[in-house]
Amino acid sequence: MDRPERITGQRVVIVGDGPTLTHGNLSTGAGTLAAKQYGAAEAVDPRPYAVEEIRAVFEAWPHLGREIPAMGYTPAQIRDLEATLNAASAGVVIDATPVDLSRLMTINKPFVNVEYSLKERDDTLQRLLKGFETRKLPTPQGTGWGR
Repeated sequence: MDRPERITGQRVVIVGDGPTLTHGNLSTGAGTLAAKQYGAAEAVDPRPYAVEEIRAVFEAWPHLGREIPAMGYTPAQIRDLEATLNAASAGVVIDATPVDLSRLMTINKPFVNVEYSLKERDDTLQRLLKGFETRKLPTPQGTGWGR
């Protein structure tokens, strides 16, 4: 994380990796962990500030916590994420996405970037993927692929 001192005691608005939070069915991600680890006063609920496309994201995925999934696939999504972040009553934006959002938009509060990586603790992910492959993927005849 760059500049963790900017988080301590601050109200923060958090942007997380969109696919991880939405399709991955997580309510929070690395941004929330960083906010807690570095002593943020509060993670601001972004819903009251959500603009059009971002509001629609929260409606489509009601399991979401206090992280805004980064949805920047279209100019409208980027514009609405920018407007949502600017409207949020927070002192700092925690950017826990794979992209440097500060290069895509102009925000009226400082950004703090969080980087993260996945370290598996056991073979759970491998077993889940193998089970999915066995159940869901067809076995083409004579290719050696699949089950």
